Amino acid sequence: MSHKLAFIGFGVVGQGLAEILLEKKEELKQKEGFEATVVAISDLMKGSIYHPNGLDIDLVLKTLKETGNLENYPKVPSLVTGWDSFKTIKETNADTIIEVSYTDVKTGQPAIDHCKAAFESRKNVVMTNKGPVALAYKELSELAKKHGVYWGFEGTVMSGTPSLRMPIEALAGNEINEIRGIFNGTTNYILTKMEKEGISYEEALKEAQQLGYAEADPTSDVEGYDARYKVVILANYIMGVPLKVEDVPCKGITDITLKEIKEAKDEGKRWKLLAKIKKENDRIVASVAPEKVDLVDPLASIDGAVNAITYECDLLGPVTLSGAGAGKKETGFSLLIDLIHINRKQKLITV
Repeated sequence: MSHKLAFIGFGVVGQGLAEILLEKKEELKQKEGFEATVVAISDLMKGSIYHPNGLDIDLVLKTLKETGNLENYPKVPSLVTGWDSFKTIKETNADTIIEVSYTDVKTGQPAIDHCKAAFESRKNVVMTNKGPVALAYKELSELAKKHGVYWGFEGTVMSGTPSLRMPIEALAGNEINEIRGIFNGTTNYILTKMEKEGISYEEALKEAQQLGYAEADPTSDVEGYDARYKVVILANYIMGVPLKVEDVPCKGITDITLKEIKEAKDEGKRWKLLAKIKKENDRIVASVAPEKVDLVDPLASIDGAVNAITYECDLLGPVTLSGAGAGKKETGFSLLIDLIHINRKQKLITV
């Protein structure tokens, strides 16, 4: 049976997943027994379309590229246009909502309310939005459980690099006492450029912006706020601790000078913006701040816009995972990870 999907938001990440579903259609069917049908897409700027029997993804992407509006999709019987996000969530026949809308990370909205509407309609949600997971993890996870649906958010920490799936599944049985990581590619790129090319913070930031690694307003990245949300997600999901954003002290990289970069190099160290969570007795201590890291530390070797995470395990010792922390296909893949997981769980239930 085909798994019916509704996209809420259809920007870079949503289109990335759509392209993957096209590209990997036969492979997913053969290897995973997974078939996806996109029945609806609702985007605040690009319009909304719904067909209960499914949309032609190739034609959707072509229509959007040529006209900029989903509602220019060829008119066929039973095609519905103009529904808002909540009507799309509640009234379409989708099994799973792909929540990739533009969301205010300070409030988690409208994604938090999208999740609530989906769960109450007994629909799964997979998403890449950090806000809802960081700000409303307990409430949303309990609501999903109450209604017997799945909530996936693999892409919220390191994009398609499975920083959440790996500890839950591959490291099961270990107690994870500490998590350290480089969770922001923009800041890591800037620090790498400053060290290797001897250019100033301002020059490195400008390059990052030109390459698309940094936004026109880079505050969330360079001040560490982006990494702080990811710390909160890891604490709640991996360590089971109800950490809040305001509990995590945060300092960015804007004050780091070339002189400090050189001094660290002379000491056999390298500056990194580190996000850390550690169990100390009965409490959790978390922070985001620049730190001089010894060159023998696996995190010291992470250059450019790459992300990495180290789990300190009681049985296995330190385990480090590195990979892409952003990108159209990479983040689209994170959504696919969750969809495959839903499909595998459903197959187990029906066996």
